[in-house]
Amino acid sequence: MAQRFTGAQGGAATGPPQQRYPPPSVPTLRQYAGPTFQLQPRPGFQPPPTMGSAPGPNLMPRPQQQPPYPPMRQGPIPPQAAPKRPTDVRPPPPQQKNFVSYSDFSHSTGKKKKKLADKILPQKVRDLVPESQAYMDLLAFERKLDSTIMRKRLDIQEALKRPMKQKRKLRIFISNTFYPAKEPGESEEGSVASWELRVEGRLLEDSKNDPNKVKRKFSSFFKSLVIELDKELYGPDNHLVEWHRTPTTQETDGFQVKRPGDKNVRCTILLLLDYQPLQFKLDPRLARLLGVHTQTRPVIISALWQYIKTHRLQDSHEREYIICDKYLEQIFGCPRMKFAEIPQRLNPLLHPPDPIVINHTISVEGAEQKQTACYDIDVEVDDTLKTQMNNFLLSTASQQEIQSLDNKIHETVETINQLKTNREFYLSFAKDPQQFVNKWIISQTRDLKTMTDVVGNPEEERRAEFFYQPWAQEAVCRYFYTKVQQKRAELEQALGIRNS
Repeated sequence: MAQRFTGAQGGAATGPPQQRYPPPSVPTLRQYAGPTFQLQPRPGFQPPPTMGSAPGPNLMPRPQQQPPYPPMRQGPIPPQAAPKRPTDVRPPPPQQKNFVSYSDFSHSTGKKKKKLADKILPQKVRDLVPESQAYMDLLAFERKLDSTIMRKRLDIQEALKRPMKQKRKLRIFISNTFYPAKEPGESEEGSVASWELRVEGRLLEDSKNDPNKVKRKFSSFFKSLVIELDKELYGPDNHLVEWHRTPTTQETDGFQVKRPGDKNVRCTILLLLDYQPLQFKLDPRLARLLGVHTQTRPVIISALWQYIKTHRLQDSHEREYIICDKYLEQIFGCPRMKFAEIPQRLNPLLHPPDPIVINHTISVEGAEQKQTACYDIDVEVDDTLKTQMNNFLLSTASQQEIQSLDNKIHETVETINQLKTNREFYLSFAKDPQQFVNKWIISQTRDLKTMTDVVGNPEEERRAEFFYQPWAQEAVCRYFYTKVQQKRAELEQALGIRNS
C-alpha cells in the first residue's frame, strides 16, 4: 500500500512528515526608530497571556516581539466629563401652519386616549397664575361628581336585574249581543237566532293624552283563556272555547265567540295570568305558616329563611343544617335538613297559580242590544321607572357633549403647557444668551448623533488630545493583541493545524 509520507529507514518516524509546500513567510512587526519608554501598566489592567516561544509539533513559531512601541506623549490630560443635558435648551416647535400636526391624523390613526393627568395644570403655571386654583377646585369637584354618577349607574344596573313591578287595575268588559232569527225574503237569505260574546279590557288610569305611549294588548296579560259554555245546550264536544299562548302568538285586543241559540246561556270564563317572573301557589299548610299564597320562588325562599331566623331553627354547631320544628317537620317530613336541600324539598309544595274565574250569563233578552258587565282584577306591570332608568343608561347625548367639552379642556391645557415651554425657553435665552446658545448647540449635537446612529464622539475624536489620554495605551495593546490572535487563527485555518 502506497504511503503518502515516508518515515526513517528501518524504524518509526522520528518527526512530523515533511510538508509538500514551504510554510508561508510570517510578517514581522515594524520597528519604529526613536527613544524607548518604559510602559506603565494601568491599575487593574491584566496583560494578555504570554505565548510559548518554543514551537511544538503543532504550533507555529511566534515572531520575535520588538521591544518598544512608538513614543507616547507624557503628561496627564484631565478627562473632560460630558456636560449634563439641560432641561430647557430645546427651541419651541415652529408655529407654522404648513407643518402637519398629530391632530391632523386623529381620524386616520385613532384618537389618543385622554387621561385625567392631562387635565392638570403644572405647578409653575399655578404659581404664576393664582386664579388657576379655581380650575383645580373644579377639577376635584368633577372627579367627585364622576365617581358619584358612576356609583349611581352601577346601582341602577343592579336594580334593573331585579324585577320592578307595580300593581294596576285591569278592567275586563264582557259583553254579549243577541241576533234574532230572520225569515228568508226575496232579496236576502234567512238566518237562525244567534248570540255573540266579546271579552276585552284595558288598564285603568291610562294617560290618553300621551300619543307616544304604546298601548298594551289585552291578550298580553294572560297565558291562557278558557270559556266553558253550558254542556247541556252545546254538548260535550262543542262547549269549550280555548286560547293558549304560544311563541308565535299574535297579541290581540279581545276575544270573540259566536254560537247559535235563543236561550240564556250560563258560561264560566277562566283567565290564567301570565306572571313574569313565574309565580307559584304554595301548599296550604306552608302558605298558612309563611303567610304567602302565590309568589315567585326567590320570595318564597326568602320568607322561609325569615321564618327560620325568627324561630332560631339554625343548628348552632353545624350551621349548614336546619332543625325543623313541629310545623316544618310535618310539611317537609324530616326532623333535620340542609340549606342546600330547601329548593329541592320545595318543588313538591309549589303548584301552578289558580286561574281567575268569572261566572257570566249570556242574556238573549232584547234584540241586537249590547249588554256589558265589568270586572276589575289586579295585574302586575313593569314599573315606568324601569323604562326611565334603562333610557338613562342607554342615553349617549350627554356623554357626547361631555366628551366634546373634555376634548376642549385637553386642548386648552396642551396649549398652556406649550406656552409655558416657550416662556421658559425665551426667559433662559434672555437671562444668559451665550451660555444658552452653547447648551443649545450641545443639545442639538447630541440629538443629531442619536438620529444618525453615530458611535463615539466625532467632535472630540477630531483633536489629537483625545488620543493622549491614559486609556490609550491599554487600548493600543488590546488592539494589537486582537489583531495577532485574528491573524494566527487565519493561518492555522489555512494550514489545517489544530492545537493539542
